[in-house]
Amino acid sequence: MTREDAAVAAPGAGPAEPLAVVAAAIVQEGRLLVVSKQAAPDVFYLPGGKPDAGEAPLEALCRELDEELGVEPLQPRLLAHIDSVAALEGVPMRLTLFEARIDRPPRPAAELARLRWISGAAPELRLAPAVTDHVLPLLRRRGSMKP
Repeated sequence: MTREDAAVAAPGAGPAEPLAVVAAAIVQEGRLLVVSKQAAPDVFYLPGGKPDAGEAPLEALCRELDEELGVEPLQPRLLAHIDSVAALEGVPMRLTLFEARIDRPPRPAAELARLRWISGAAPELRLAPAVTDHVLPLLRRRGSMKP
């Protein structure tokens, strides 16, 4: 039984822990890299994923970027912790966001369907709530992307 199942099965047992996710904000020439998964090709997220048990956030990020895009993050640095809602699961999520450059052009692999470089609000794409509500505004405030 998962923690989420336990919380549902035992009302009043308290809320489940938020879903832990790590991701990278990769900006090149003012454009942010977003990806979609084969399970939901119409929803775009930041590249990254869930840490394995006992895996540090930066270790998870390196593993996920290698598995999903065949890239290694260069000079990754912690940018923010963001509380949002996971787009597919619809559950609370705690996103550990890193800012990084990458060592080569990315290519979608593993469970990814597509990748796109966006210059801001992309009305033609369905972006995950964490991207639209938190990441894009943060990158604009930092000057990484145009307003």
